[in-house]
Amino acid sequence: MVIGITGGIASGKSTISKFLEGMGAYIIDADEIGREVVQKGEKAYNEIVRYFGSDVLLNSGEINRKKLGNIVFSEPEELKVLNDITHPEIVKRISEKIDDLKKAGVKAIIIDAAILIEMGLNKYCDKIWFIQTNKETQLSRLMERDRFDSKNAQNRIKRQHGNEKNIAFADVIINNDKPLEKIREEVKEIWDKTIEGKE
Repeated sequence: MVIGITGGIASGKSTISKFLEGMGAYIIDADEIGREVVQKGEKAYNEIVRYFGSDVLLNSGEINRKKLGNIVFSEPEELKVLNDITHPEIVKRISEKIDDLKKAGVKAIIIDAAILIEMGLNKYCDKIWFIQTNKETQLSRLMERDRFDSKNAQNRIKRQHGNEKNIAFADVIINNDKPLEKIREEVKEIWDKTIEGKE
């Protein structure tokens, strides 16, 4: 069983994934894979430097993700270029990882991805869980967690699909504005039903 966990940036997907990991699921973090594909020497790294120039590099030669993020999340055309470079590489690695895990006998796999639908990763999923939260919570989490100013945080939220669009793909919707313990109980209940084939 492959479950896709999606929802807006800072909606609490990682928290839900951690709960599921504690219940025995294997987590594939799309952000982590995204960091891997842009490491120095990788195909996507070379294409990013070719297009965006050496200004987006740190002194070490690695990509300055925050600087690149500020560029692409303020310019939709630039974001599309970056996505066209990185998404095929991310999807390829996730697909290969799923195959390897299934061959190894792993029964429950979670793909944690903010733009799961946009990347086409939903085609690898048996079920899709959408994590919902309000914009104010997203904004405050982004500013606190990633130290973004209000403008950059809003730009990142704005560049993702609206809730309505993703909800259409969801088998399960979890509202993440409730207390953590309530969320944990809800996730466990849904998980148990899903694994038993009742959800």
